[in-house]
Amino acid sequence: MKNVTDSFVSLGHWPSAGGFGFNTDILATNLINLSVVLGVLIYFGKGVLNDLLDNRKQRILSTIRNSEELRQAAIEQLEKARARLRKVETEANEYRVNGYSEIEREKENLINATSDNLERLENYKNETLLFEQQRAINQVRQRVFQQALQGALGTLNSCLNSELHFRTISANIGILGVMEE
Repeated sequence: MKNVTDSFVSLGHWPSAGGFGFNTDILATNLINLSVVLGVLIYFGKGVLNDLLDNRKQRILSTIRNSEELRQAAIEQLEKARARLRKVETEANEYRVNGYSEIEREKENLINATSDNLERLENYKNETLLFEQQRAINQVRQRVFQQALQGALGTLNSCLNSELHFRTISANIGILGVMEE
């Protein structure tokens, strides 16, 4: 503390015509600089700090209001859900009391419908099998006919020489010429 007062006292003893000098007492100058900086920060930073605190306060209040609204909405939804649950339980009791005969009737109808479907599927299966058998028989007939025709053509081509072939063509042309007249 003596250093601080000494630095102020030493200001009074400076020679007036001597010029400008430096104070080399580090503790005294640091305290003065620190007090000046803190004073400037408090003076200018007070408004910014107040704005930041006000903004934070508004966000907190807004969050609290939103939370209250959400809580109220959740309470309302809970009440609606409870009312709906009571209604569903009442309906379930009614179905339970009145539903057994309906269930038996639906069960019987389902069994009859399933039986009818199985019968139709069996008929469809039999028709499909018959159709596939007929198609396979027709395919075999076509192959046999094609093979027989190819065999006959092969035999005919091997038996015909060019002279016999020429005579057959000429005779056919002659027959066509007579038919046109």
